[in-house]
Amino acid sequence: MTPASHLLAVPALPRARACPSPASPLRRRKAAPTLWALSPLALCLSQAALAQASPDAAPQLQEVRINASTEKDVGFAPAEAQTAGKAPMRRLETPQSVSVVTREQMESRQITNMQQALQTVAGVSPVNFGRRGFDDINIRGFRSTESILIDGLVQSPGMWTRLTPYGYERFEVLKGAASVLYGQVQPGGIVNAVSKRPKRDALSEVGVEVGSYGQRTLQADVNRPLNESGKAALRINAQVSNSDDPTDFVYRRDRWIAPSLSLDLGTQTDLVLFATYSQSNWMRQQGITPYGTVLPNRNGPVPTTLYTGDPSFGHYDIQSTSIGYALEHRFSPALTLRQNVRYESEKGDGNFVSNLALQPNQRLQNRQATRQYLDDDMLATDTSLLSQFAALGVQHRVVTGLDARTSHSYQGQRRCTIGALNLFNPVYGVATSCPVNLTADAPEKLSVLGLYAQDQIKLNPQWTALVGLRRDWSTSDIDNRLTRVQTRQKDAATTMSAGLVYEFTPGWAAYTSYGESFLPVSGAAFGGAPFQPETGKQWEAGLKYEQPGGGLTGSLALFDLKRKNVTTADPANTGFSVQTGEQRARGLELEVGADLRRNLKLTGAYTYTDTEVTRDNNAAIVGLPLNLTPRHTLALWATYKLPQMPQLTLGAGARHVSEQIGSYPFTLPAYTVVDLSVGYAGSNYRITAGVKNAFDRAYYDGAINANVVSPAMPRSFTLGLTYFF
Repeated sequence: MTPASHLLAVPALPRARACPSPASPLRRRKAAPTLWALSPLALCLSQAALAQASPDAAPQLQEVRINASTEKDVGFAPAEAQTAGKAPMRRLETPQSVSVVTREQMESRQITNMQQALQTVAGVSPVNFGRRGFDDINIRGFRSTESILIDGLVQSPGMWTRLTPYGYERFEVLKGAASVLYGQVQPGGIVNAVSKRPKRDALSEVGVEVGSYGQRTLQADVNRPLNESGKAALRINAQVSNSDDPTDFVYRRDRWIAPSLSLDLGTQTDLVLFATYSQSNWMRQQGITPYGTVLPNRNGPVPTTLYTGDPSFGHYDIQSTSIGYALEHRFSPALTLRQNVRYESEKGDGNFVSNLALQPNQRLQNRQATRQYLDDDMLATDTSLLSQFAALGVQHRVVTGLDARTSHSYQGQRRCTIGALNLFNPVYGVATSCPVNLTADAPEKLSVLGLYAQDQIKLNPQWTALVGLRRDWSTSDIDNRLTRVQTRQKDAATTMSAGLVYEFTPGWAAYTSYGESFLPVSGAAFGGAPFQPETGKQWEAGLKYEQPGGGLTGSLALFDLKRKNVTTADPANTGFSVQTGEQRARGLELEVGADLRRNLKLTGAYTYTDTEVTRDNNAAIVGLPLNLTPRHTLALWATYKLPQMPQLTLGAGARHVSEQIGSYPFTLPAYTVVDLSVGYAGSNYRITAGVKNAFDRAYYDGAINANVVSPAMPRSFTLGLTYFF
C-alpha cells in the first residue's frame, strides 16, 4: 500500500500495497543490484587508472557538477532549475512552472521539514494528516506524496520516512503532468530534492538548536578536498534531532547521516559516491474528532492536545539506508553521458490507533488498532545522453535516456480490536486483541522500464520550443498469501509533452505548454479485468520575468489539469471498484522572488485553485471541490539586513489559507499565520531565533476522513547557534 492507504482510512490510491512482519518467516531474499547498472562505473575506474598513469596529466581545476546547477544555491531569486530538463535550464526558457526553494531560504525561515520548506511555493498545499510522520503534500489540487524524488530518482512507493531538509541544497517543484522525464508520477507535479554534494572548497559547520516542545537538534556539515585541485573531496552531513509535541504522549527521535565522496577521474569525468542512513522512532499523532473542534459537540469542546490513540500500543521504529553513485562523462563539449544509480532499503514496524465513527452520544470514540511491518528495497537507475548540435538551421539540446527500477515490497499487517475512548475522561493502557495470523500479507515485485527523449530547440534568440516523448513498461507481481492467489499485471503507456516560449523583450517571456502523466493502478474490476493506469493531461500558459543581471524573478501561470481513470465504488458489486471517476483542477499561480538592493530579499506566492469532481458513482459529490484544496492561498516571506548593523538580519512572513473542505461533511476554517525571525552573523558563528505562528492562531491544516481532523502547531520558538571552522 501507499503510505496513505495502509496507514489511514482513506480511499485506495494507485499502486496499493499490503504490509509485512520483519519477524515473519515469510521474509524473502533480497535481489542483488544488477551488474549492468554498474558497468559505466567500471569503465570510469579503469579510465582513472589511465589518467593517474600519465605524469603529464593536466591539473584538475573543475568543480564537481553532478546533480548541481551552475549557480550557487543562495538568494531568493534563482534563475535556473534542472528538474524540467534533467540539466540546468533558465527558468525563463522553460515552458512549464518550476519553483526553487534555496538553502538560504530554508535557513532564513528555520525550517525543520519539507512541508514547511514548500509553504512559500505557489500551487503547493502542504497538508498534515495528524503529523503522522511522513511528507504529505498536494500540488495543484492533487495528492503528490508519492512523487517526491531525490536527485531526479523516484523513491520506493512504500517509504514511511520523511526527508531531512538539512541534507539538501534546494527543493525544486515541477508542477503539472511530468511523466515524459520521470515516468510513473502523480498528475499534480513532482518535488525534486537536490542533495548536498562534495565541493572544491573546504567548509565546516556544527550547529545546535533548541525550541518549544522539547526540540533539541545537533547537526554538522563538513567538506574536505582530498587533492590539490579539490576535485576529489569528502563531505559528511549528519543530524540528530529529538522533539515532543503539543499532543499528549507524541514525540519523535531522528538519527541521520549522509557521507558522499567525489573522485578525481580526469578533466572529463565526474563521479560521486554517496550513502545515507537514518533511524526514526516516533509516536504517531492521528488527529482528533471533528465533533467538538470544527463541528459542535453536545458535550462541549474537545481539547486539541488530546491523544486519541493509546501509548501502550506502541510506536513507529524505522531504519532506512541507501547507497549509489552519480556519474558524468563529457566526450566533448557537446556530448555528455550521465548515470545516476541508487539502491535503497527500509525496514521496521509501526503501531497506531485510528479513529472510527464517533458514537451517537458524541462522547465515546470508536477506534481500531493496527500493527504494521515493513521490509522494502529498490534499485533505481537513470542513464542518459545530453547532446547539443545544430540541425535544419536551429540549435538543439537533446536529452535521451533509459530509466529502470526494480523494487520488492514485503509488508504485513494485523488489524486489532481496542475499546472506545471517552473523549472527556480518557483512560489509557486499554487492552488490545490482535490475531495470530496476518490480516494483510501480499508481497509485491515491481519492474519498470522507460525510454525517453526531450529536445530543447532554440529557434532563434526569442523563440524556444521544448518537446518530449516517452514509452514506459511496468510489470507488477503480487503474491497474496492469504488468498493464495498470485497475479501479474502489465502496463504500458506513451506520454508526450510540448511547449513554446517567446521572449518578446529582454527579461520578459510568454509561454504555453501541454503535458501528460500516467500512474499504474493495482487491482481488478468485478469481472477480473485489471485496472487501467490513471492518466493526467494539462494545458498551461503564462508569463515569466527575469531581471537582466539577476536579482528579480516572477511568473504568472494559468493551468487546466484533468485526472482520469480514478477508481470509484462499483454501484452494482459491493466491495469492488470501477474506473469511472474524473477530476479537474483549474487555477492561477503568481510567484515572485527578489534579491533587492538595500539588503532586502523576499519571496511571495498567490494561488487560486478551482477543483471539481466531474464524474463519480457517488452523485452527491459530483460538482463539488476536492478535499483539502483551498480556493485561495497567499504566502510572503522577507528578510532585511540592517544597514547600520549588517550583521543583523530580520525576517518576517505570513501565510493565508482560505476555507477548504476537510472531508465531507465539514470544512476547515480559513486562517492566517505570521512567522518572525532574527539572525546575527559574527566572524565565525551565526545566531538565529524565530517564532512560528507568532499570534498563536488555532487552526486546522488537514483531515484524514470524516472521522479525523488535524490540529496545526500552536506558537513555537527556536534558538540556534552555528559555528564555522
